[in-house]
Amino acid sequence: MVTRQESKSRKQRGKRTHGWGMGKKHRGAGNRGGRGRAGLGKRGAQKKTLPLSQGKKAVGKIANNNTGMKVVRKNALIKNTINLLNLSNKIEGWVKSENAKKTKETYSIDLSKLGYDKLLSDGELNKKINVTISTYSAKAKAKLEAAGGKIQE
Repeated sequence: MVTRQESKSRKQRGKRTHGWGMGKKHRGAGNRGGRGRAGLGKRGAQKKTLPLSQGKKAVGKIANNNTGMKVVRKNALIKNTINLLNLSNKIEGWVKSENAKKTKETYSIDLSKLGYDKLLSDGELNKKINVTISTYSAKAKAKLEAAGGKIQE
């Protein structure tokens, strides 16, 4: 004889909850607080943060190494750079605005007072320029000295 499996609604006829606990439950995703990661409000967010090792971004964190903090690199402190090409193009304008000085064929300029942090070597230099700056690349120093200029720190 074939017996059919009875559904919960038939088995628990007359019982208010049919085995689902409180009467409001078993109505959909509302019982679970939404589907997936929905509903991350004030109360639920701290419970639902996931470790970054699972390949998912933790809620509310821009994190590295599960610390919740950004990694600060050493070169991130150097923000404003200038190339030799830009330096040779702008030097005449800086002389007119008295940010640089010209004596005969040599220009003198303090780039740190103009807000520059580092001198880079992109471009060619065709003027003698004496530069005062705290950080510079080795190629920039070589090109500046080949053109007849100097770097002072």
